[in-house]
Amino acid sequence: MKRYRIGELAKLANISPRTIDFYTSMGLIEPTERSAKNYRLYNDETLQRLERIEQLKKEKYTLDEIKNALAAWEKVTNEEQVSQKLMNLQQHLSQLERDVKELEPVLKQLKPRQANKLYTRLMPQTAACIEALMLLINKGNFM
Repeated sequence: MKRYRIGELAKLANISPRTIDFYTSMGLIEPTERSAKNYRLYNDETLQRLERIEQLKKEKYTLDEIKNALAAWEKVTNEEQVSQKLMNLQQHLSQLERDVKELEPVLKQLKPRQANKLYTRLMPQTAACIEALMLLINKGNFM
């Protein structure tokens, strides 16, 4: 298995070495071993974890939320694949909820004709999802 020093890992993950140090100090990632010269070494699994962290950050999760999600994912065994799928769906639903909440003030400012025009440009599945999400978060109808 390939081992990476901080600089190599940072380059592969497209983040700074300081970010890796910070994530390590927070417990989001940890080195798999130390070299003979006491360098921290990370593996491919850590690289995948960093990619997951960066994706969740783009989806506006806090580092504490990311840490909790990663901890929960580590507990999943092969027999718990259904549970993992449900957890992934929950994460996606939470992100969609956040997105809808961000759009809500803009949508409320639209005139009925503008809202209708926007609504008709959406794919039917997308419109149905938006309506369902708004109902789920008790915010009423899209139109």
